[in-house]
Amino acid sequence: MPELPEVETIRKTLENFVIGKTIEEVQVFWPKIIKHPDDINHFKQILIGQTIQKMGRRGKFLLFYLNDYVLISHLRMEGKYRVVHQDDPINKHTHVIFRFNNGEELRYNDVRKFGTMHVYPRGEELNHPPLDKLGPEPFDDAFTFDYFYSKLKRTERSIKAVLLDQTVVTGLGNIYVDETLFRAGVYPTKIANKLTKQEIERIRMEAIETLKEAVLQGGTTIRSYVNGQGEMGMFQQDLFVYGQENKACRNCGQPIVKIRVAGRGTHVCNQCQREG
Repeated sequence: MPELPEVETIRKTLENFVIGKTIEEVQVFWPKIIKHPDDINHFKQILIGQTIQKMGRRGKFLLFYLNDYVLISHLRMEGKYRVVHQDDPINKHTHVIFRFNNGEELRYNDVRKFGTMHVYPRGEELNHPPLDKLGPEPFDDAFTFDYFYSKLKRTERSIKAVLLDQTVVTGLGNIYVDETLFRAGVYPTKIANKLTKQEIERIRMEAIETLKEAVLQGGTTIRSYVNGQGEMGMFQQDLFVYGQENKACRNCGQPIVKIRVAGRGTHVCNQCQREG
């Protein structure tokens, strides 16, 4: 699933192709992707004639800012956008097409069909699902030590489960949670309210730095992730633990192991991240 760095890279890429373009037709081949409004014809009608003015992002969600509306897109596992000429053959996994008035099309492809789209009037997008319950991003000023400390001290969940909770901090997924906890030297099963202040601050700072580095390198390519131009992200070259099972830890040489935490495959170094 694309996480914050990958979605940010897609946002920046799409800016080069869709800003200033006006939607003249919308085609929906898999209606279940459209979550709001739930009437597909209404979804199409309110978008026709709208011009894409800017691209935004909130956590893992892409935001298309139009004249009067905001289209919120969640790529989930396999969602991808491509800008092509309208005469290009339509891929069998293309489920939504936005045709522009210049003969180009923005096509949404999704092999697993897990992606979602919501449209709300501009200014109301943060007041409704799926954005209304999201916590701050690691980059936000609101993601302070005091905020993070207060959230962790209220829960007996594992620290990994808390970091995956988008209502606590948004944008982190399985890849960057594993990397953050490794860099912070914290074992993922540790109970959140048992962590020391020093551990909490290390986790907070490493979450920020890990995502910053990943954004600069265009994200991580795992399986099929590519940006809006079909280019792979390069942060996978700097991964310490995620996907490194049985490989030697770059810090200590011990083999990376894979366990299960919070229902997710989790990669750790038992030497650098002490369980006790």
